[in-house]
Amino acid sequence: MVRHLIWLAFFLLLPFDAYAAVLSPSEAATDVGQNGTVCGIVASAHYAPRSRGQPTFLDLGHAYPNEDFTAVIWGDDRPKFGRPEDLQGQRICVSGPITTYRGKPQIIVHDTSQLRR
Repeated sequence: MVRHLIWLAFFLLLPFDAYAAVLSPSEAATDVGQNGTVCGIVASAHYAPRSRGQPTFLDLGHAYPNEDFTAVIWGDDRPKFGRPEDLQGQRICVSGPITTYRGKPQIIVHDTSQLRR
């Protein structure tokens, strides 16, 4: 009976492991290729409406160009978030697959469920 309860608990908790790693911006580089949640203060935020894809960059840890981690919101997804650059100075958590761009860790944010204050 106990063995069955252990297996049941294992399978019930398995789906919640997708974003189990909670990292600081400086730790994000250690989990590239994994799903994770990165939490920190938005040190700098920039909307680039004239750049390809109209990205919004939310830099955590340190301000650009010395950022530890970046949350990227592409222009197609921007209407879901209002003015995300207004998050500068606030603590946020970003969840999703951690990738890199030019050697810096990032998460591409497509949905509001991936970003919380």
